[in-house]
Amino acid sequence: MKIAVIGFGAAAIGFIERIKNEGHEIVVFERSKDIYSSSISGIRADGKLFVSSEMGGDIHIDLALQKKLVDFYIDNTEDHQVETGQSFTNSSYFKKFYEKGFMPISADFYHLGTDQLKMVLYNIYENFKAFKNISFRFEQNVLSVKTVGKEVFIGDSDEAFDRVVIAVGRSGHKLVGSIIKDYPDLILDNTKVDLGIRYEVPNHIVDELNKEMYEFKVKYKSKTGYMVRTFCNNPSGFVVTETYDDFVTVNGHAKMKEKSQNTNFAILVTIQLTEPFNNPIGYGSHIAKLSNLLAGKGKVILQTYDHFKNSKRTKNLYRIQPTLHECKYILGDINLAFPRRIIESIVDFIETLDQVIPGIAYPDNLVYAPEIKFYSNLLDNTKLENLKFIGDCSGHTRSIIYATAHGYLMAESFLEK
Repeated sequence: MKIAVIGFGAAAIGFIERIKNEGHEIVVFERSKDIYSSSISGIRADGKLFVSSEMGGDIHIDLALQKKLVDFYIDNTEDHQVETGQSFTNSSYFKKFYEKGFMPISADFYHLGTDQLKMVLYNIYENFKAFKNISFRFEQNVLSVKTVGKEVFIGDSDEAFDRVVIAVGRSGHKLVGSIIKDYPDLILDNTKVDLGIRYEVPNHIVDELNKEMYEFKVKYKSKTGYMVRTFCNNPSGFVVTETYDDFVTVNGHAKMKEKSQNTNFAILVTIQLTEPFNNPIGYGSHIAKLSNLLAGKGKVILQTYDHFKNSKRTKNLYRIQPTLHECKYILGDINLAFPRRIIESIVDFIETLDQVIPGIAYPDNLVYAPEIKFYSNLLDNTKLENLKFIGDCSGHTRSIIYATAHGYLMAESFLEK
Protein backbone atom coordinates (compact mmCIF):
# COMPACT_ATOMS: atom_id res chain seq x y z
CA MET A 1 0.00 0.00 0.00
CA LYS A 2 1.26 3.50 -0.88
CA ILE A 3 0.37 6.06 1.78
CA ALA A 4 0.78 9.84 1.76
CA VAL A 5 1.01 11.69 5.08
CA ILE A 6 0.45 15.44 4.78
CA GLY A 7 2.15 17.30 7.62
CA PHE A 8 4.87 16.15 9.99
CA GLY A 9 3.72 16.88 13.52
CA ALA A 10 2.51 14.88 16.50
CA ALA A 11 -0.29 12.99 14.70
CA ALA A 12 1.96 12.05 11.79
CA ILE A 13 4.64 10.85 14.21
CA GLY A 14 2.18 8.52 15.94
CA PHE A 15 0.93 7.18 12.61
CA ILE A 16 4.41 6.53 11.20
CA GLU A 17 5.74 5.03 14.43
CA ARG A 18 3.01 2.40 14.37
CA ILE A 19 3.17 1.52 10.67
CA LYS A 20 6.89 1.96 9.87
CA ASN A 21 7.75 -1.75 10.17
CA GLU A 22 4.84 -3.07 8.11
CA GLY A 23 6.40 -2.67 4.64
CA HIS A 24 4.07 0.00 3.26
CA GLU A 25 5.51 2.88 1.23
CA ILE A 26 5.07 6.12 3.18
CA VAL A 27 5.61 9.56 1.65
CA VAL A 28 5.53 12.55 4.01
CA PHE A 29 4.65 15.98 2.60
CA GLU A 30 5.80 18.86 4.85
CA ARG A 31 5.46 22.56 4.04
CA SER A 32 8.56 23.62 6.05
CA LYS A 33 11.75 24.01 4.04
CA ASP A 34 13.58 21.38 6.14
CA ILE A 35 13.43 19.50 9.43
CA TYR A 36 15.14 22.39 11.25
CA SER A 37 12.25 24.68 10.32
CA SER A 38 9.62 22.30 11.66
CA SER A 39 8.52 21.62 15.21
CA ILE A 40 5.97 19.51 17.01
CA SER A 41 2.69 21.42 17.18
CA GLY A 42 4.49 24.35 15.60
CA ILE A 43 6.95 26.65 17.37
CA ARG A 44 4.12 27.52 19.77
CA ALA A 45 4.38 24.31 21.80
CA ASP A 46 6.81 23.98 24.65
CA GLY A 47 6.68 20.23 24.81
CA LYS A 48 4.13 19.65 27.54
CA LEU A 49 2.91 16.08 27.52
CA PHE A 50 -0.15 14.97 29.49
CA VAL A 51 -1.36 11.55 30.55
CA SER A 52 -5.01 11.94 31.47
CA SER A 53 -8.48 10.62 30.77
CA GLU A 54 -9.98 14.07 31.45
CA MET A 55 -8.34 16.26 28.80
CA GLY A 56 -6.76 16.25 25.36
CA GLY A 57 -9.66 15.31 23.11
CA ASP A 58 -13.05 13.66 22.73
CA ILE A 59 -11.80 10.17 21.86
CA HIS A 60 -10.89 7.47 24.36
CA ILE A 61 -7.14 6.89 24.57
CA ASP A 62 -6.00 4.10 26.85
CA LEU A 63 -3.71 5.42 29.61
CA ALA A 64 -1.15 2.71 28.89
CA LEU A 65 -0.88 3.88 25.27
CA GLN A 66 -0.57 7.51 26.40
CA LYS A 67 2.32 6.60 28.72
CA LYS A 68 3.98 4.55 25.97
CA LEU A 69 3.92 7.57 23.65
CA VAL A 70 5.23 9.89 26.39
CA ASP A 71 8.17 7.50 26.84
CA PHE A 72 8.73 7.59 23.07
CA TYR A 73 9.19 11.39 23.15
CA ILE A 74 11.31 11.30 26.30
CA ASP A 75 13.58 8.67 24.70
CA ASN A 76 14.39 11.26 22.01
CA THR A 77 15.43 14.02 24.45
CA GLU A 78 18.96 14.73 25.62
CA ASP A 79 19.77 12.32 28.45
CA HIS A 80 16.04 12.05 29.21
CA GLN A 81 15.87 15.59 30.63
CA VAL A 82 12.27 16.25 31.59
CA GLU A 83 10.30 18.05 34.32
CA THR A 84 7.42 16.07 35.78
CA GLY A 85 4.40 16.64 37.98
CA GLN A 86 0.94 15.43 38.91
CA SER A 87 -2.09 17.66 39.24
CA PHE A 88 -4.59 17.34 42.05
CA THR A 89 -3.31 14.11 43.56
CA ASN A 90 -3.18 16.11 46.81
CA SER A 91 -6.71 15.96 48.23
CA SER A 92 -6.36 19.23 50.15
CA TYR A 93 -5.66 21.14 46.92
CA PHE A 94 -8.53 19.38 45.20
CA LYS A 95 -10.91 20.40 47.99
CA LYS A 96 -9.72 24.04 48.00
CA PHE A 97 -10.49 24.45 44.32
CA TYR A 98 -13.67 22.40 44.43
CA GLU A 99 -15.10 24.45 47.32
CA LYS A 100 -14.91 27.61 45.21
CA GLY A 101 -16.71 26.08 42.24
CA PHE A 102 -13.73 24.92 40.17
CA MET A 103 -13.55 21.58 38.40
CA PRO A 104 -9.98 20.30 38.96
CA ILE A 105 -8.49 18.24 36.11
CA SER A 106 -6.24 15.33 37.07
CA ALA A 107 -3.22 14.53 34.90
CA ASP A 108 0.43 13.49 34.91
CA PHE A 109 2.71 16.08 33.30
CA TYR A 110 5.99 15.75 31.44
CA HIS A 111 7.66 18.97 30.31
CA LEU A 112 10.34 18.74 27.63
CA GLY A 113 10.89 22.48 27.19
CA THR A 114 10.92 24.64 24.08
CA ASP A 115 14.71 24.48 23.93
CA GLN A 116 14.57 20.68 23.49
CA LEU A 117 11.72 20.42 20.99
CA LYS A 118 13.80 20.95 17.87
CA MET A 119 16.21 18.22 18.90
CA VAL A 120 13.38 15.83 19.76
CA LEU A 121 11.80 16.28 16.35
CA TYR A 122 15.18 15.94 14.62
CA ASN A 123 15.93 12.67 16.43
CA ILE A 124 12.52 11.25 15.48
CA TYR A 125 13.01 12.37 11.87
CA GLU A 126 16.43 10.73 11.67
CA ASN A 127 14.96 7.52 13.03
CA PHE A 128 12.18 7.47 10.44
CA LYS A 129 14.46 8.51 7.58
CA ALA A 130 16.59 5.42 8.16
CA PHE A 131 13.70 3.25 6.93
CA LYS A 132 13.88 2.60 3.18
CA ASN A 133 10.09 2.65 2.85
CA ILE A 134 9.76 6.18 4.31
CA SER A 135 10.59 9.34 2.36
CA PHE A 136 10.18 13.04 3.12
CA ARG A 137 9.32 15.86 0.72
CA PHE A 138 9.87 19.31 2.19
CA GLU A 139 8.60 22.67 0.91
CA GLN A 140 5.33 21.00 -0.07
CA ASN A 141 2.46 23.33 0.88
CA VAL A 142 -0.42 21.07 -0.12
CA LEU A 143 -3.61 23.05 -0.76
CA SER A 144 -5.83 20.39 -2.34
CA VAL A 145 -6.46 16.68 -2.38
CA LYS A 146 -8.77 14.82 -4.76
CA THR A 147 -10.08 11.28 -4.74
CA VAL A 148 -10.73 9.39 -7.98
CA GLY A 149 -12.24 6.00 -7.32
CA LYS A 150 -9.91 4.14 -4.98
CA GLU A 151 -6.97 6.46 -5.66
CA VAL A 152 -6.05 9.82 -4.11
CA PHE A 153 -4.00 12.58 -5.72
CA ILE A 154 -2.04 15.38 -4.01
CA GLY A 155 -2.50 18.84 -5.54
CA ASP A 156 -2.03 18.83 -9.32
CA SER A 157 0.25 15.81 -9.30
CA ASP A 158 -0.64 12.67 -11.27
CA GLU A 159 1.05 10.51 -8.60
CA ALA A 160 -1.58 8.20 -7.10
CA PHE A 161 -1.81 6.99 -3.49
CA ASP A 162 -3.90 4.20 -1.99
CA ARG A 163 -4.43 6.18 1.23
CA VAL A 164 -3.89 9.80 2.21
CA VAL A 165 -3.68 10.85 5.85
CA ILE A 166 -4.22 14.54 6.63
CA ALA A 167 -2.13 15.52 9.67
CA VAL A 168 -1.80 19.29 9.26
CA GLY A 169 -2.93 20.44 12.70
CA ARG A 170 -5.10 23.48 13.24
CA SER A 171 -2.82 25.66 11.11
CA GLY A 172 -3.74 23.58 8.06
CA HIS A 173 -7.35 24.75 8.00
CA LYS A 174 -7.04 25.94 4.38
CA LEU A 175 -6.36 22.43 3.11
CA VAL A 176 -9.06 20.94 5.33
CA GLY A 177 -11.46 23.65 4.17
CA SER A 178 -10.83 22.85 0.53
CA ILE A 179 -11.62 19.17 1.17
CA ILE A 180 -14.78 20.06 3.09
CA LYS A 181 -16.02 22.05 0.09
CA ASP A 182 -16.01 18.82 -1.90
CA TYR A 183 -17.36 16.73 0.98
CA PRO A 184 -19.52 18.99 3.20
CA ASP A 185 -21.07 16.01 4.99
CA LEU A 186 -17.71 15.39 6.70
CA ILE A 187 -18.56 18.07 9.29
CA LEU A 188 -20.06 16.86 12.56
CA ASP A 189 -19.74 20.19 14.39
CA ASN A 190 -18.19 23.62 13.75
CA THR A 191 -19.51 25.98 16.41
CA LYS A 192 -16.75 26.27 19.05
CA VAL A 193 -13.82 28.63 19.73
CA ASP A 194 -11.83 29.56 22.85
CA LEU A 195 -11.20 33.29 23.33
CA GLY A 196 -9.17 34.72 26.19
CA ILE A 197 -5.97 36.17 27.59
CA ARG A 198 -2.44 35.24 28.65
CA TYR A 199 -2.04 36.09 32.35
CA GLU A 200 1.37 36.77 33.91
CA VAL A 201 2.15 36.92 37.63
CA PRO A 202 5.31 36.89 39.79
CA ASN A 203 6.54 33.41 40.65
CA HIS A 204 6.18 34.00 44.39
CA ILE A 205 2.38 34.13 44.07
CA VAL A 206 2.17 30.62 42.66
CA ASP A 207 5.42 29.05 43.88
CA GLU A 208 3.68 26.64 46.21
CA LEU A 209 1.20 25.59 43.55
CA ASN A 210 3.90 25.19 40.89
CA LYS A 211 6.00 23.01 43.16
CA GLU A 212 2.99 20.86 43.98
CA MET A 213 1.81 20.11 40.44
CA TYR A 214 3.83 22.12 37.84
CA GLU A 215 0.67 22.81 35.84
CA PHE A 216 -2.75 23.31 37.36
CA LYS A 217 -5.71 22.77 35.07
CA VAL A 218 -9.17 23.80 36.22
CA LYS A 219 -12.51 24.62 34.64
CA TYR A 220 -15.03 27.07 36.07
CA LYS A 221 -18.60 27.91 35.08
CA SER A 222 -18.70 31.69 35.35
CA LYS A 223 -21.69 33.82 36.24
CA THR A 224 -22.21 34.53 32.53
CA GLY A 225 -22.83 30.83 31.92
CA TYR A 226 -19.64 30.44 29.88
CA MET A 227 -17.10 27.77 30.83
CA VAL A 228 -13.66 29.22 31.60
CA ARG A 229 -10.47 27.19 31.87
CA THR A 230 -6.75 27.50 32.49
CA PHE A 231 -4.36 26.28 29.83
CA CYS A 232 -0.60 25.97 29.35
CA ASN A 233 0.78 27.06 32.72
CA ASN A 234 4.47 27.96 32.45
CA PRO A 235 6.38 28.28 35.74
CA SER A 236 9.35 30.65 35.31
CA GLY A 237 8.27 30.87 31.68
CA PHE A 238 8.04 33.42 28.90
CA VAL A 239 5.21 35.11 27.02
CA VAL A 240 5.57 35.05 23.22
CA THR A 241 3.58 36.07 20.18
CA GLU A 242 2.15 33.59 17.70
CA THR A 243 1.96 34.65 14.06
CA TYR A 244 -0.78 33.47 11.70
CA ASP A 245 -1.21 34.45 8.05
CA ASP A 246 -2.83 37.83 8.74
CA PHE A 247 -2.93 38.36 12.51
CA VAL A 248 -0.94 37.86 15.69
CA THR A 249 -1.99 36.31 18.99
CA VAL A 250 -0.23 35.73 22.31
CA ASN A 251 1.01 32.47 23.81
CA GLY A 252 3.45 31.23 26.43
CA HIS A 253 6.17 28.63 26.87
CA ALA A 254 8.87 27.49 29.27
CA LYS A 255 12.42 26.33 28.73
CA MET A 256 14.32 23.55 30.41
CA LYS A 257 17.46 25.59 31.21
CA GLU A 258 16.57 29.31 31.00
CA LYS A 259 14.11 30.57 33.61
CA SER A 260 12.30 33.87 34.28
CA GLN A 261 10.88 35.47 37.44
CA ASN A 262 7.27 35.11 36.26
CA THR A 263 4.67 32.44 35.67
CA ASN A 264 2.21 32.76 32.79
CA PHE A 265 -0.90 30.81 31.82
CA ALA A 266 -3.89 31.21 29.55
CA ILE A 267 -7.41 31.94 30.76
CA LEU A 268 -9.79 30.89 28.00
CA VAL A 269 -13.53 31.28 27.61
CA THR A 270 -15.19 28.55 25.55
CA ILE A 271 -17.80 29.95 23.17
CA GLN A 272 -20.14 27.49 21.50
CA LEU A 273 -22.67 29.23 19.34
CA THR A 274 -25.69 27.81 17.53
CA GLU A 275 -26.97 27.86 13.95
CA PRO A 276 -26.68 29.71 11.65
CA PHE A 277 -23.19 30.30 13.06
CA ASN A 278 -20.70 27.97 11.38
CA ASN A 279 -17.40 29.84 11.24
CA PRO A 280 -15.57 29.75 14.60
CA ILE A 281 -12.20 30.36 12.94
CA GLY A 282 -13.62 33.43 11.20
CA TYR A 283 -15.06 34.75 14.47
CA GLY A 284 -11.84 34.23 16.43
CA SER A 285 -9.77 35.69 13.60
CA HIS A 286 -11.98 38.80 13.54
CA ILE A 287 -11.39 39.41 17.27
CA ALA A 288 -7.64 38.90 16.77
CA LYS A 289 -7.52 41.33 13.84
CA LEU A 290 -9.46 43.93 15.80
CA SER A 291 -6.97 43.60 18.68
CA ASN A 292 -4.06 43.92 16.24
CA LEU A 293 -5.69 47.00 14.70
CA LEU A 294 -5.52 48.68 18.11
CA ALA A 295 -2.03 47.40 18.98
CA GLY A 296 -0.34 47.90 15.62
CA LYS A 297 1.10 45.43 13.14
CA GLY A 298 2.71 42.41 14.73
CA LYS A 299 1.81 43.45 18.28
CA VAL A 300 -0.58 42.41 21.03
CA ILE A 301 -2.22 44.46 23.78
CA LEU A 302 -0.80 44.50 27.32
CA GLN A 303 -2.81 45.79 30.28
CA THR A 304 -2.70 45.60 34.06
CA TYR A 305 -5.41 43.48 35.66
CA ASP A 306 -6.95 46.43 37.54
CA HIS A 307 -7.32 48.43 34.32
CA PHE A 308 -8.58 45.36 32.45
CA LYS A 309 -11.25 44.86 35.12
CA ASN A 310 -12.28 48.51 35.22
CA SER A 311 -12.10 49.31 31.48
CA LYS A 312 -9.25 51.79 31.72
CA ARG A 313 -6.35 52.14 29.34
CA THR A 314 -2.99 51.14 30.84
CA LYS A 315 -0.27 53.75 30.37
CA ASN A 316 2.32 52.55 32.86
CA LEU A 317 3.33 49.29 34.51
CA TYR A 318 4.29 48.93 38.18
CA ARG A 319 6.01 46.02 39.93
CA ILE A 320 5.94 43.28 37.30
CA GLN A 321 8.18 43.34 34.26
CA PRO A 322 6.78 41.59 31.16
CA THR A 323 8.69 38.63 29.76
CA LEU A 324 7.41 39.52 26.28
CA HIS A 325 9.83 41.84 24.49
CA GLU A 326 8.62 45.43 24.45
CA CYS A 327 8.67 45.55 20.65
CA LYS A 328 5.91 42.92 20.63
CA TYR A 329 3.24 44.73 22.67
CA ILE A 330 1.59 48.08 23.25
CA LEU A 331 -0.03 49.27 26.48
CA GLY A 332 -3.74 49.71 25.89
CA ASP A 333 -7.27 48.57 26.71
CA ILE A 334 -8.42 45.09 25.74
CA ASN A 335 -12.02 46.10 26.42
CA LEU A 336 -12.05 47.91 23.06
CA ALA A 337 -11.62 44.60 21.24
CA PHE A 338 -13.28 41.90 23.36
CA PRO A 339 -17.03 41.36 23.78
CA ARG A 340 -18.28 42.38 27.25
CA ARG A 341 -19.43 38.88 28.15
CA ILE A 342 -15.93 37.51 27.58
CA ILE A 343 -14.38 40.17 29.83
CA GLU A 344 -16.95 39.51 32.58
CA SER A 345 -16.28 35.77 32.42
CA ILE A 346 -12.50 36.24 32.77
CA VAL A 347 -12.83 38.73 35.64
CA ASP A 348 -15.21 36.42 37.50
CA PHE A 349 -12.71 33.58 37.04
CA ILE A 350 -9.74 35.61 38.35
CA GLU A 351 -11.61 37.03 41.33
CA THR A 352 -12.78 33.55 42.35
CA LEU A 353 -9.33 32.05 41.77
CA ASP A 354 -7.89 34.72 44.07
CA GLN A 355 -9.86 33.14 46.93
CA VAL A 356 -7.85 29.94 46.42
CA ILE A 357 -4.52 31.53 45.39
CA PRO A 358 -4.17 34.90 47.17
CA GLY A 359 -2.44 37.44 44.94
CA ILE A 360 -3.80 36.19 41.63
CA ALA A 361 -5.97 39.32 41.47
CA TYR A 362 -3.22 41.82 42.36
CA PRO A 363 -3.97 45.03 40.42
CA ASP A 364 -0.62 45.15 38.62
CA ASN A 365 -0.63 41.56 37.36
CA LEU A 366 -0.33 41.49 33.58
CA VAL A 367 -3.01 40.71 31.00
CA TYR A 368 -2.06 40.09 27.34
CA ALA A 369 -4.54 39.69 24.50
CA PRO A 370 -5.67 38.12 22.34
CA GLU A 371 -5.07 34.45 23.11
CA ILE A 372 -7.26 32.27 20.91
CA LYS A 373 -7.46 28.52 20.63
CA PHE A 374 -9.15 27.48 17.41
CA TYR A 375 -11.08 24.24 17.29
CA SER A 376 -10.96 22.57 13.92
CA ASN A 377 -14.20 21.39 12.39
CA LEU A 378 -15.18 18.12 14.05
CA LEU A 379 -14.89 15.67 11.16
CA ASP A 380 -16.41 12.27 10.46
CA ASN A 381 -13.62 9.83 9.58
CA THR A 382 -16.05 7.15 8.42
CA LYS A 383 -17.19 8.95 5.25
CA LEU A 384 -14.12 8.40 3.05
CA GLU A 385 -12.31 5.07 2.92
CA ASN A 386 -9.05 6.32 1.41
CA LEU A 387 -8.83 9.80 2.98
CA LYS A 388 -8.49 10.22 6.76
CA PHE A 389 -7.92 13.11 9.19
CA ILE A 390 -5.76 12.65 12.29
CA GLY A 391 -4.74 14.90 15.17
CA ASP A 392 -5.93 18.42 15.81
CA CYS A 393 -7.08 19.04 12.22
CA SER A 394 -9.73 16.35 12.73
CA GLY A 395 -11.27 18.27 15.61
CA HIS A 396 -10.99 15.21 17.86
CA THR A 397 -7.72 16.06 19.69
CA ARG A 398 -6.19 19.07 21.46
CA SER A 399 -2.82 17.92 22.80
CA ILE A 400 0.47 16.41 21.65
CA ILE A 401 -0.17 13.00 23.22
CA TYR A 402 -3.80 12.71 22.08
CA ALA A 403 -2.81 13.76 18.55
CA THR A 404 0.06 11.24 18.53
CA ALA A 405 -2.25 8.52 19.83
CA HIS A 406 -4.91 9.37 17.23
CA GLY A 407 -2.33 8.83 14.48
CA TYR A 408 -1.13 5.62 16.13
CA LEU A 409 -4.67 4.22 16.33
CA MET A 410 -5.44 5.24 12.74
CA ALA A 411 -2.40 3.25 11.60
CA GLU A 412 -3.68 0.24 13.56
CA SER A 413 -7.04 0.51 11.82
CA PHE A 414 -5.27 0.53 8.45
CA LEU A 415 -3.35 -2.61 9.39
CA GLU A 416 -6.47 -4.39 10.60
CA LYS A 417 -8.15 -3.78 7.25
